[in-house]
Amino acid sequence: MDAIPNLSRQKLRAGMIGMGMIFDDTYRPFFEQTHREGLFRRDFGFIDIALSAVASRTGSRAEKYRKAAGANIAAFANFAGADATQQLLAHGVDAVCVATPDDRHFESARLALEAGKHVLIEKPSVLTLQELDTLQALSLKNNVLAKIVYHKLGDPDHKKLRTHYADGNLQHVNNGYCALLEPKSISGSQFAEWIQGRNPGTYVAVHYIKLIDFTFGSLPARSASDAGITTPPLALRPGWRLARITCNGQRGIVGPATGNTWDSVQLQIVYAYPDGREAAFDIHTSWVTPDNFPGYVDQEVQFRFDNGVWAAHQRKRGVEVTIENRTPGELKITPNHHYNGTFLEPWGERSQRGYGIEIIQKFFEELAYVEFAGPPALRSERLARMRALDYNDVSADRNTVAIVQAMEALLTRQARGEPGGLVEVNGPRGGLVLLTPGKAEAAVLYPGTV
Repeated sequence: MDAIPNLSRQKLRAGMIGMGMIFDDTYRPFFEQTHREGLFRRDFGFIDIALSAVASRTGSRAEKYRKAAGANIAAFANFAGADATQQLLAHGVDAVCVATPDDRHFESARLALEAGKHVLIEKPSVLTLQELDTLQALSLKNNVLAKIVYHKLGDPDHKKLRTHYADGNLQHVNNGYCALLEPKSISGSQFAEWIQGRNPGTYVAVHYIKLIDFTFGSLPARSASDAGITTPPLALRPGWRLARITCNGQRGIVGPATGNTWDSVQLQIVYAYPDGREAAFDIHTSWVTPDNFPGYVDQEVQFRFDNGVWAAHQRKRGVEVTIENRTPGELKITPNHHYNGTFLEPWGERSQRGYGIEIIQKFFEELAYVEFAGPPALRSERLARMRALDYNDVSADRNTVAIVQAMEALLTRQARGEPGGLVEVNGPRGGLVLLTPGKAEAAVLYPGTV
């Protein structure tokens, strides 16, 4: 990075689209912390980050938050209604955070990028590669960042997994299994407003889709001395390519058994290595687990390698607590304090921290680096460096979005009474091509190269 510190006080104005659970869990504590403390790094100096404006459908949650937050947050404009996003953009913001239901991400992000604003989008970024192409083109055209929140990449367990793989301790992944099971309250109350026609696979499988694609895909080239290991990471394994996608789902609890609202989804993705070997990953998701299930949200992964096995379980790694009349409803029996937790620090301060908040801070650090970590004449170089971060840039989201697009198309076919489909990737007929048993014709979901 540039070695020119900017010690003058700068300001970034943030706009927030969507004021639901995700805002309360991660964005709210981040904005409150930076309201108190600002953001400092030697290369870009001290930055004031202000939540300048918010946009939502009704504005009621934002108004409730304003009253509850008091002095913990500065005054912000509260826009509601059909044109709330346009009002937010006209109000004057430097960056826009999009935390709406996933099928509304694209339009908000498109408007923000067209207005020349940096954008941070909750996962999944968008639902089709066509939409992703549009966002990437706008980002390049207007010289701004377009990033996605994949907070599970910041989970200490997942970072350690990638470290072992990069260092050659775990060699050549062969297959894996991931599960994320959420309680009925997720689909029945917290997200009941947008659950119709949706599925838990799109909502949460993307955590593991990205984890697999990022962790076991190509690592950035670097020397052995830079990595602090004896063997360069890229010498450990050949690259792979996404080959095909299949999935199946169940209905009948949160919607009709013959409808297009899904209780649970089982997704399989297959990658092919140049030597002919393949790696298959099964990802199971659900939002109809009983509300009194001890884990509340049950998460586990298992990956098998030529020389080892990696298994991680969110409930088993943490604590278990029971408080009469408070668990598992008000408080969780097996909380994940690594993701997000409120604490009384040893020095008496109240804090809220975790990798769910840290991943948002990283975006604002990347943004501050682009805008303030050196002379304006070198901004394009700093922008290119931040775009090269493949853990969160839209340019590196192609496989994840391709799998989401394929999954949604396969579930749509199943809802029409045509189960058992398969989507091939980058074959002779196109980038994403859906094949249905018993049908000769193929449906081209995306004609270009994934």
